[in-house]
Amino acid sequence: MTRTTHGKRAALLGALMSFLLVPSAFAAEAMPIDLQTALSRSYATHADIRKAEYATDAARATFNAARESFGPAVRLTHSTGRGGYWEEQLTASGARTKGIGNTYNNVVSLTVPIYTGGQLEGARDEARANYRSSVLGEELAYIQLKRNVTDAYYTLLSAIDGVHVRQQSVQDLRDHLKNVQAQYDVGVVAKVDLLRSQVELTNAQQSLIQAQNAHDNAVAALNNYMGLPHNTKLEPTEKLEYNPYDGTLENCVSYGLTHRIDLQQSKLQVDYAKAAVNAAKSGWRPSVSGTVSNNWANGHWPGDDDERWAAVLNLSMTVFDSGVTGSKVDAAKANLLRAEESYRQDADTVRLDVRNCYNNLREAEKRIQTTKLAVAEAEENYRIAQVRYANGVGTNTDVMDAEVALLTARNNYNTAMYDYNTSHNALLTSMGVEARPDGYDTGNKYSRVRATKDHYDTTLESTQAQAIADRVDAYEKARDERRKAAKAEKTAAKADQAGQTAAAGKTE
Repeated sequence: MTRTTHGKRAALLGALMSFLLVPSAFAAEAMPIDLQTALSRSYATHADIRKAEYATDAARATFNAARESFGPAVRLTHSTGRGGYWEEQLTASGARTKGIGNTYNNVVSLTVPIYTGGQLEGARDEARANYRSSVLGEELAYIQLKRNVTDAYYTLLSAIDGVHVRQQSVQDLRDHLKNVQAQYDVGVVAKVDLLRSQVELTNAQQSLIQAQNAHDNAVAALNNYMGLPHNTKLEPTEKLEYNPYDGTLENCVSYGLTHRIDLQQSKLQVDYAKAAVNAAKSGWRPSVSGTVSNNWANGHWPGDDDERWAAVLNLSMTVFDSGVTGSKVDAAKANLLRAEESYRQDADTVRLDVRNCYNNLREAEKRIQTTKLAVAEAEENYRIAQVRYANGVGTNTDVMDAEVALLTARNNYNTAMYDYNTSHNALLTSMGVEARPDGYDTGNKYSRVRATKDHYDTTLESTQAQAIADRVDAYEKARDERRKAAKAEKTAAKADQAGQTAAAGKTE
């Protein structure tokens, strides 16, 4: 193979790889996307938001039940029975009978709790604390989803920049290979320079493949948050940018201590524990309730004769329970102290979290400035190395080293930009900055429930849930067959042993 043919083959291979690896070479039309659109789509479709809303629905219903337990309760009961004596009995008239007959009883009663010693109050306060925590949990779901979606969006932007950096590296090395090939063809440079240049180009193309895969994964991750098919092509209309943040560390920490939702939920756990102490103490206190009832009972269906009424005041109090109530109170108090310690610990965690995020932001900010300068210097260094090599006063190694330095500088700048934006996002999250847009409405409860059921049915069909039952049946059948085989083998072994024993007896 001649030098010229070898060079043409390398150039053709490089061009083919470039076509396959450059995203613009694909004809598929991409969907424009920006951060706000990505967030809006995620808020409207992501399961985390729906689950938080349903958790609030459940907590609200539980709280309502606890409040409604203070009200009156009306109960209707009916009993039908048949019975008599085993032995005959002598009646007043001298007849003998077993007294077999039917009884029908109907009761309407109204019961009102008057005083429960704090049991109902404690249950109500516990339910209220849980409900308030769930309400905050809805906003927390928006905050956490915003951070995840924003990070996924920045990851996509960074992946796009990463592909561009690798594409530029491939192009630089391809241009340099042409120069080396031309000089090699006329015998100016050694073959080792040509081989080294080809190897570096191939390595750069492999790195481009990896960068493209990272880009595809980033697209799929963002699509997943937005509820879109994972293979949907996305074309962000924004780029990673440096927007200075002028907040001070002290202000950020102060804001976080005031607005951090999980810290507020931790305080509600203290309220819950206090209510639990009150509920536990009810075991030492009397319970008072009033009941008004009306009763009908006779031996003929439906049992609406012999009407009687009753009004009862019920008072009960546990005088001695072997220390059960005292132990429950001690446990509730210990849980209260634990909740108070957790709140203090959570406050310290907020302080530390905000500080770390703030410091990471400032560190990435400094790297942006230094890496930006390094890129300019590396580009100039690479240009000089190419010129020196073309003029025969530099080596191929100098060009390769300069290309590596340029690639590193560009990647470092891209990483610094990504780290700055994600650190800013993490800082806002650590401070508890609200994420749900003002006036945002996910629709009425009926439409939300209908959408959830539709999504569930669709997912059920796509995941072939019937396979679960089929697989369980198959496993159960296989296990039964193994058991039968093992039992048959054991029975055969016993029979064989018995036969050997009988044969030995005859021989003797």
